[in-house]
Amino acid sequence: MALSAESIIRLPGQVAVVTGGTRGLGLVIAQRLQEAGCAVTVCGRKAPDNLPKGLDFLKSDVRDPDQSKALIDAVAAKHGGLDLLINNAGGSPEAMLNEASPRFVDAIMKLNLLGPIYLAQVAYPYLKARKGNIINIASVSGARPSPGTSVYGAAKAGLLNLTQSLAQEWGADGIRVNALIVGLAQTETSSQTYGDAAAQARIAASLPLERMAVGDDVANAVLFLASPLANYVSGARLQVDGGGERPLFLDLVKGGA
Repeated sequence: MALSAESIIRLPGQVAVVTGGTRGLGLVIAQRLQEAGCAVTVCGRKAPDNLPKGLDFLKSDVRDPDQSKALIDAVAAKHGGLDLLINNAGGSPEAMLNEASPRFVDAIMKLNLLGPIYLAQVAYPYLKARKGNIINIASVSGARPSPGTSVYGAAKAGLLNLTQSLAQEWGADGIRVNALIVGLAQTETSSQTYGDAAAQARIAASLPLERMAVGDDVANAVLFLASPLANYVSGARLQVDGGGERPLFLDLVKGGA
């Protein structure tokens, strides 16, 4: 019988915040942590129509430092502390940089980079007190060129650097900081990014494991990094990309060597 990750890894009594946890990958992460025994609070700019039983919701725009502070302080006050901060909120519509307004650039940078910075700053004393963890949900867009979403890619690249820098700054305080480099993933909004089912099937077939990531793949990696199994893992960039995207030039080469 196959064992699920949450049946192997238990985090009883831990307190977690998952930003952007009302849908998509964030919701799967939140549910997986809850199943492992965590008290989980998710946040978003508006309340979801439906939220699985057992998850708490607080309205918060992580781009606003005051709202970020209110979120973390409220969770810590309710539960007596904080163990896990999952910086998952992020994303960007497609926009060529020469066509992007300063307002657009500012919003994307705040959501994908400044928000995690604000939250980490506020969470620091709580995480120090309980030797907690930060897990940043990054993207392949921050580790390779990201044409059409260059601002997003730059923000995610910054998030990867932030991860390694904080791992060194805060390691002596017992805080571990890690990042997931998430590859091409299927969510309820996949068609907006990858096209119709046929296009997604072609993309999946091009990947080494012949499928795109799903929520469970990302949630299981989060659960590992949050657990005692990863007690000596900090500053890591764990790739959750099924082996990575095939280099385009290989398909353009004619004949071969």
